[in-house]
Amino acid sequence: MQNSVPVSDDLHHQPATKRAPRSRKAAGRALVLLASLGFLLVVFIQVLHTTGTISAGFSDWRPILIAYLVWAVAFGVGQVLTRGERGQRALFLLPAVFFTVAVVIFPTIFGIYIASLDWNLSSIEGPRFSGFDNLKGMLNDTYYWNALGNMVFYTVAVLGEYAIAFGLALLLSAEIRARKFFRVVFLLPMMLSPVAVSWMIGKSLLEYRFGPAATLARYLGWDNPAFFASPWMARLSIQAMDAWVSIPFIMIILLAGLQAMPKEVQEAAKVDGANGWQSFWHVTFPIMLPVSITVLIIRIIFKLKLADIVINVTAGGPGGATDTVSSFIYRVYRDRSNVGYGTALAMVYLLLIIVLLTLMLRLSKRWTQKVE
Repeated sequence: MQNSVPVSDDLHHQPATKRAPRSRKAAGRALVLLASLGFLLVVFIQVLHTTGTISAGFSDWRPILIAYLVWAVAFGVGQVLTRGERGQRALFLLPAVFFTVAVVIFPTIFGIYIASLDWNLSSIEGPRFSGFDNLKGMLNDTYYWNALGNMVFYTVAVLGEYAIAFGLALLLSAEIRARKFFRVVFLLPMMLSPVAVSWMIGKSLLEYRFGPAATLARYLGWDNPAFFASPWMARLSIQAMDAWVSIPFIMIILLAGLQAMPKEVQEAAKVDGANGWQSFWHVTFPIMLPVSITVLIIRIIFKLKLADIVINVTAGGPGGATDTVSSFIYRVYRDRSNVGYGTALAMVYLLLIIVLLTLMLRLSKRWTQKVE
């Protein structure tokens, strides 16, 4: 007769999490509520005082920082009181939460506040609350809309950069002579600063009087090789310089994806009789799609910040033809000294970027699922 061994219930059940009693929960919630109301009240009073609505308030924003720290401590204690052991575990996440609030959420709220001011540094009157006047001015600003249109051109051009980079990645992943040498050569532009590229190419190589490119163009029959004189030629020149710096970045990411792709898949396609194009379109490209989408999104994010080459080479000209939104906002700050209007433009642009990237992520997810 076999002795049956009793199985302890402890082997089947995890130890129960200690829960806080109701009185502690109530105390924790009350503490968080009072701290939050106190912090919002301090911010509200300071905003009214700064806009001149009330006389009571603080001379600077330092009390807001102190109130935020007090709220953070109260929030952490409240989590422990409310959630018991789970609240103690949540405390490990609180530094990241507070850091995000301090460097992302608070600057965003402060930016919205600055955007509502008529604040010109050249004026002795100082900042004055102007409501939505900056946004109304933006709607009538043709230079801003022109810069926004240019951004559409520069962003769509990323697809061309991607096509060139993919071709180079395929070439460098093949068994060719001096492959390592060419990999280093193609990566060199990525190591240069855009400012250096602006002076090296935009100010010297493409200079219309004595630049080597202009001299060669004259030799080939182009009478007036002014690369930055006409609007479209200037846009194409700016895009070419930015692409020269950025294509190596796209190429190296795609090359890493190609190197990680299993060779058996391509060999199976060859056995089935697929030619080079069919093997690429039906095998390589679908497998590389997640990598392609990732690098395209990263590249578009960088493209939306394009400013340094434009500022150094054309300063937005001719007539704002090459201006990007970032370079235009920079010139609003620098040339007009208009902090309120520049911040309003930046906040609207930030909102457009968030919407654009959200749509891109959703579309890319659907596209990837269809291909799979």
